[in-house]
Amino acid sequence: MSTININLKHTKYTIHIEKGLLDSIGENVYRIYKGKKIVLVTDKNVEKFYLEKVLKSLRDNKFEVEYISIKPGEQSKTLNTLEEVYKKFCEYELKRGDLIISLGGGVVGDLTGFAAATYLRGIKYIQIPTSLLAQVDSSIGGKVAVDLPYGKNLVGSFYHPQAVFIDTKVLNTLEEKFFNDGMAEVIKYGLIRDKTIVDSISNYSNKEEVLDNIEEIIYKCCSIKKSVVENDEKDIGERMILNFGHTLGHCVEKYFNYEAYTHGEAVAIGMAHITKRSENMGITEKGTFDYIKQVLQKYKLPLEMPNIDYNELCKIIRRDKKAEEGSINLIMLTKVGESRIINTDIDDIEKYII
Repeated sequence: MSTININLKHTKYTIHIEKGLLDSIGENVYRIYKGKKIVLVTDKNVEKFYLEKVLKSLRDNKFEVEYISIKPGEQSKTLNTLEEVYKKFCEYELKRGDLIISLGGGVVGDLTGFAAATYLRGIKYIQIPTSLLAQVDSSIGGKVAVDLPYGKNLVGSFYHPQAVFIDTKVLNTLEEKFFNDGMAEVIKYGLIRDKTIVDSISNYSNKEEVLDNIEEIIYKCCSIKKSVVENDEKDIGERMILNFGHTLGHCVEKYFNYEAYTHGEAVAIGMAHITKRSENMGITEKGTFDYIKQVLQKYKLPLEMPNIDYNELCKIIRRDKKAEEGSINLIMLTKVGESRIINTDIDDIEKYII
């Protein structure tokens, strides 16, 4: 088992990475939680594959477990779904000393984390991410949120789990589309901080070879996030580099009502588009876009901006949670493996995206 320790001023927790970790999840949870009651939140897709295994392991370790299963997809990351989760917490008589477990991808993790942060002003929770995207990114760092009709993650908080348990074996059941979705975030980490990540995955011949090396890949990505989050937990400085491709990506997701593109696909579009523009403007080293293009194409990720109303896109950007006082911070590459934060007047945003 590989472990990464997150050390913040007010909390500490460990990321555990191991193939087959779900088989002993009850024992692992018991090491950090001595209470009895657990409420587990998952979605209908993950439920089919892993719910019974996790419930059995927890109950074998004498935990009293109830579960909530929501519809899969970004459309469930809403205040309406959150209210339904709160109702179940009440019905299950969840108390402050009890535990919540998130078993799922990014949507389940974000929603469950926000529910844990706000119900009874805070309940301890654990992340068990089951998608590659969640394993390398969303389950770590304490960002929890739900969407509003106006944009993504507009209601949220910083609330860290007690632990993150990553079982790489679950990736074997991911559809290729959603595996590639997670690879977009892996590529992001390589582009902003560690070129060796992208070099490695560019040279793997197929998905099986990626999976043979997935623990090392996840470990590298999580280590980058650990370093960045420890330096800037509240996203006011260095942590912003993790948003590379995301400002435009979130807008593409919202523009198409979260139906046309997965999160990773939208981020891939955002990374490619902003790099093409920044390279033409002399901000980014020549050849960077072509480097990004080949690795995104290898993992069947989109590159080109779809047919879109740029005026509407700019309106969505102006509502982005990162916009403030007439400006927004955009993340651009200086070269592969190095990134910078560029503060941009919100009225000049068009020159970076059109």
